[in-house]
This record gives sequence, C-alpha cells and structure tokens, in this order.
Amino acid sequence: MRTLVIVVAFIISAGTVSAQNSFKIERQGRGKPILFLPGFTTPGSVWNQTIQNLPGPYESYTITYAGFDGLPPIETPWYDQIRDGLIEYIQKENLQNLVVVGHSMGGNLAVDIAAALPKNITGLILVESIPCMRELMMPGVPAESLQYDSPYNSQVLNMNADAFGQLATGLSQNMTFDSSKVKLLATWTIQADRKTYVYGYTDLLKLDLRDKLKKIKIKTLILGASFPEKAVVLSNYEKQYTNLAAKEILIADNCKHFIMFDQPVWLETNIQRYLQANANN
Repeated sequence: MRTLVIVVAFIISAGTVSAQNSFKIERQGRGKPILFLPGFTTPGSVWNQTIQNLPGPYESYTITYAGFDGLPPIETPWYDQIRDGLIEYIQKENLQNLVVVGHSMGGNLAVDIAAALPKNITGLILVESIPCMRELMMPGVPAESLQYDSPYNSQVLNMNADAFGQLATGLSQNMTFDSSKVKLLATWTIQADRKTYVYGYTDLLKLDLRDKLKKIKIKTLILGASFPEKAVVLSNYEKQYTNLAAKEILIADNCKHFIMFDQPVWLETNIQRYLQANANN
C-alpha cells in the first residue's frame, strides 16, 4: 500500500508546535476515509496491523500527537489544542462520510469530534476508552481540584531517568499480557516529552465527556478489555455510556488495555464487521 506522510509544519525555533499544528498525519490507501487515533504516549503506528487488514477500499488517516514519538511539544492545554486541531483539519480537508476509530484517549478525541461534526462523522469505534476516567480512578473528585502545579506532577517532572523508567515499566506491565510488548510501551512513555506526559495526563483526568454523548446519534461500537474482571468492566462501560443512544458494547476475554496486542484478531474482526455493516452510510 502506497503511503503518503504529511508532517505538519513545526515551529522548530520555538521548540513547540502551533495550536492548529499539534499532530502528524499519515495517509494510506484510497477509498472511504477512516481516522485512527492512538492513546496517550502512543504513536499512530500502533494501528498499522489493523489498517493492513481493513476490508475493502479505505483511505486511513493515522495521527501521532505533539510531544510523543519524537514530535516537538506544544503548550498547555495540550488535549484541547489537539482536539481543536483535528476538528479544523477535518473541516479544512472537507472529509465526509468519515469513520473515526480511537483507542483510549483517542476514543475521547473521537467522541469530541463526533459531537462537534455530526454531518461529517458516519461511524464511531471506541476501543478501551472511558468518557470520564477521573470518575473511575478518583470517584467524587471534582475536575477543578486537579491542577498542573501539584506535588505529584512535580515529583514526576523531577524524576531521574532510572526512576521514570521504572515507573513507565510498571505502568506498561498493566497494559498488556504480551510480555514482548511491555518494553515497547515503556519506551514510548520514556521517550515522550516529560511535560507533555505530566500535564497531558492532568488534562485527561479533568475530562468528562458524558454529557457530550447525548449529541451523538450514530451507531457506535465500544470495545473493551476484560482485565481485571469482565463483569466489572462491562458494568463500568454501561454506566459511563448511558447517554449514548445507539451503541454496542463488547468485551474481549484474556485482554488488557492494548487489545491490538492481546487480542488483535478479535479487534480486527469486530472492526471489520462494523465497517461492513455500515458500508452504505
């Protein structure tokens, strides 16, 4: 498949990327457009195998975010700039009949985009993505109590390389059952711009998209992982996505957060089924 890489114009002299140029885009193939959004710290290449096994003619748009995979950082608020930049790009390129596929934080962006551009988006697939992560991790904690300037953020910003490497490895071990992928996940985190990692994660904890789900009317496929307990995971998804009118929720067995590593065939099969069912949209 011929690949065209579009690298957004970076402002190298300032060491940052402008607000509207907060990501790198890789385009592959020809046909119906699909936007693939990776998760936090993850490059767009995490979707490569899924893209290679797409059914029929599609043109994929794969995103890598500023501050990750060697891309220059942007100023805060990090998440908002990426969201606004993606919406602007879709409008500028006049992408119609667009399917958006997002993993983890990429799913949050997918929800934001679908709510903002209902006439452009005709398909939505959310993989291991929760609209309000804070409610699961920190129940009852208000978003306004989370600030960039905090003791925990300062601690992580000031960690030496060894300490941060241990943190990244520990987190990565909880993301996949595939031990061969743990080092890769840890490397993506270690190589991330440290401020982007710290402040970008704060942005995600503050995020609550549950009300925005009311604006989305298209049939949405939600794919989750069974770890740590399938029944609990399913219950959490059902509660978090109560406001989403048309949805199908499926949970993969024997799987952690990176379904594309632990259950790639299951993931691809369900994505392909959804795309084929919605081929005429």
